[in-house]
Amino acid sequence: MPVRIALTHNLQLNDTEDEAEFDRPEVIAALCDALRRLGHEVHPVEVSGPASHTVGLLESLAPDLVFNTAEGRHGRFREAFFPALFEQLGLAYTGSDAYVCALTLDKHLTKKVVAEHGVPVPRGVFVTSAHDLEAVDLRFPVIVKPNFEGSSKGITADSMVATQAQLTARLPAMLQRYPDGMLIEEFIAGRDVTVPFLEGVSPQTGGVLAPAEYVFAGDTRGDQTIYDYALKQGDGSAVTVRVPANLSPQLAAKITEISQRAIRALQIRDLARLDFRITPDGDIRFLEVNALPSLEPGASLYESAKLAGLETVEQVLATVCQSAMRRRGGPLGLAKSRPPRERLRVGLVHNRKRPPAAGEDPQAQAEFDGPKTIDAIAEAIETLGHEVVLLEATPELPAKLPNARIDIAFNIAEGLRGRSREAQVPALLEMLEIPYTGSDPAALSLTLDKGLAKRVVALAGVHTPAFMVMKTGRERLPSELCFPLIVKPVAEGSSKGIERSSVVHNDSELRERVNMHLQRYHQPVLVEAFLPGREFTVGVLGDRRPRVLPAMEIVFTDRQQTHPIYGYEEKFGDQSTTRYEAPANVDAKLARALERAARRAFVALGCRDVARFDFRLDAAGRVHFIECNPLPGLTPEFSDLCVIAGAQMSYGDLIREILAPALRRRKRALRASSPAPVVLTTGRPR
Repeated sequence: MPVRIALTHNLQLNDTEDEAEFDRPEVIAALCDALRRLGHEVHPVEVSGPASHTVGLLESLAPDLVFNTAEGRHGRFREAFFPALFEQLGLAYTGSDAYVCALTLDKHLTKKVVAEHGVPVPRGVFVTSAHDLEAVDLRFPVIVKPNFEGSSKGITADSMVATQAQLTARLPAMLQRYPDGMLIEEFIAGRDVTVPFLEGVSPQTGGVLAPAEYVFAGDTRGDQTIYDYALKQGDGSAVTVRVPANLSPQLAAKITEISQRAIRALQIRDLARLDFRITPDGDIRFLEVNALPSLEPGASLYESAKLAGLETVEQVLATVCQSAMRRRGGPLGLAKSRPPRERLRVGLVHNRKRPPAAGEDPQAQAEFDGPKTIDAIAEAIETLGHEVVLLEATPELPAKLPNARIDIAFNIAEGLRGRSREAQVPALLEMLEIPYTGSDPAALSLTLDKGLAKRVVALAGVHTPAFMVMKTGRERLPSELCFPLIVKPVAEGSSKGIERSSVVHNDSELRERVNMHLQRYHQPVLVEAFLPGREFTVGVLGDRRPRVLPAMEIVFTDRQQTHPIYGYEEKFGDQSTTRYEAPANVDAKLARALERAARRAFVALGCRDVARFDFRLDAAGRVHFIECNPLPGLTPEFSDLCVIAGAQMSYGDLIREILAPALRRRKRALRASSPAPVVLTTGRPR
């Protein structure tokens, strides 16, 4: 029976060790496609942001099943966090529960548990400081690995230690990198064999599938080879998976029986992968278990499942889903226990872009949305099960809104005129007590005025270029403003009025440009220092605890431009001088600085649900706030926010994430407006 599935995951956006356990975008896309081919409604939910954001998405989605691949980002219990969260939310989910995920992430504790059930393990000790070495009584060589990491993180050629002196010398640096503790084990010379587990398959083996063997190309170390981080994260040409492993029938039967014991001892559910080392003499030693095994194409789980009759990825995933659903009474039981998703009338409030009238400024409607964008948003909302009512933000809107009978508004209206134009529709919605997406009137008025926004953001501790606002064009430049400068209208969006000639190099050019803007836009003009560094734009989603998406860089490709800018022509005309890099190729320090600046600006300006921030680096590489767009463009595959989000989610999921906080606010408002229950008491009056 088709069900609604939330695919929870951490998305890998770079190849650093921090994200080694996360899933690449193509893996998530493949899983979604496979589940959809089974007839299910699938929504990927990236969980790397604040937990409140994940909770809000899951509550608005109301899935019948969570297909969980999320590893978590920090801490010794990171893999347990999401199963515990699903339990609290009353959601059915795939995989082992929080207890098992916490237990199996702890390699040392896992070995203690399985050893008590007769599973052979290497001798080893767990250490958290160099002083613990005094109690180490092991035969060398030993292997030293982080106790709470997966994907071979922290395992290198230096992990093999031949003497006590080497161990004493290397351990402090290892503990500094992995302070939660290191596992020191006697090294087992032999072969790496992995045993996949798929509950409900091969009843005679209790779900234990055929063992697989790792084969290392050009291996000259033989039994001394370790499957380290470099091999695991390589291009795949150095390591292949042989299924079934080259084992005698007796040895295959023995490792199957040991795997069954380990699975029962650890109480693993649905799917897993157990790793072993087999010596040349046929001795088996259990190394670890992965309760969130790889599901990327070619994974040992799929290859071993083929020998059990599951030829396709779809069949494997269907088995995992069925196993999880059986624990909650099956699809029909789930459907009865969870209320149906509420179908709402959603008003899509917009300004529609039309061909310019005779004599109209060609940039006048730059911020308005064309039919492609409006239709795409409407389709995405309808896919969520709601009815869409198109409402154009014309002067007739106040009369039309009360009769539209909408439950909530999805607001993308830019307004028609004035400094507060973006706030007009939200103010009207608030007056009529209609909940809506996006920032409130105060935030929209503030952010539209670039000068005011800069003052507020600067007070929040975010750098902004030196600037001033000119109202007449005759104002004196303050001493901190030095040429070159950039000139732009103070209250326009979509880069209106920003051209290559906006960068001025002397007072004459400055006055000419300012006067032109005063006459064209009838509003003050922002004059700010031109920054020579890289340019980025950052999307933010959420409400109380916003989620910052990885930055996109606008890369200037025309080397002839000494002062490149991302102006109106670059956005809507000739784009040959720019290209977009999403996510941006930045180091960890710059990524953190951009994220911190975006979050601080989002909170300081009072934004909610969605916003996009433009930043530029100065000559020293420091991040500077340029402006905020709380009504970012939503044209599929074109608008900056859509390109940014496209690295993590589909267009439909982006619209759902924008809508989700507004749905929560609507629920809170409905609860608050419900009359309190009347409590009747009995007894004699006093």
